[in-house]
Amino acid sequence: MVVGMGLLRHQPDEPVGERFQMREKLLSIGDDYWIEDDQGRRAYKVNGKAVRIRDTFVLEDAAGNEAASIQERKLSIRDKVDIERGGDTAATVHKALVGLRDRFAIDVKNGADLKAHGNIVDHEYEIERDGRTVATISKKWFRVRESYGVEVAQGEDVPLILAITVAIDSLT
Repeated sequence: MVVGMGLLRHQPDEPVGERFQMREKLLSIGDDYWIEDDQGRRAYKVNGKAVRIRDTFVLEDAAGNEAASIQERKLSIRDKVDIERGGDTAATVHKALVGLRDRFAIDVKNGADLKAHGNIVDHEYEIERDGRTVATISKKWFRVRESYGVEVAQGEDVPLILAITVAIDSLT
C-alpha cells in the first residue's frame, strides 16, 4: 500500500509518474521476486541467475519477456554493473569516486547520463538527469518491511530505471 502521495516534486498540473514496490536487498543469485505496481499487480519479475563468472539478474515484464539483463562485472577495477538490452549495453552503473555521500554514476549509451545520490543503503535516494529528478526511491512509502518504492517520472523508460535500481541494490 502506498503511504505518501506526490513523491516526485510535481507541478500542480504535471502528471504523476508510475510507482512500483521493490523488495529490499536481493538475497542471492537464484532468487526471483516480483516488482508490483501501485495497485499491487505484478509488473516485472527479477530473475536471479548465475552465469559463468558474472552474477546476472534478468528483468522480465509480466508476460515473461526480457526487458533488461543486469550483469555485474567482477573483474573490473571499480564495481560496475552493465544493463543490457537486445544483446547491447544500454547503461553502466558504477560507484562514483567523489565525496563521502553515496553516489552512483550511470553511463547511458544512447542518451544523457544519469546520477543517483542520497542515502542509497537506506533506499532514500533520487536518480537525476541534468539536474531533473527522473526517479525517487524511498522506504517511507510502504509499511511492509524489507520493501521500498520507486516512482518513475512520466515519460521515462520504466524498465531501464527499474534495472538501474536493481543494479544499484546489487552494488550496495
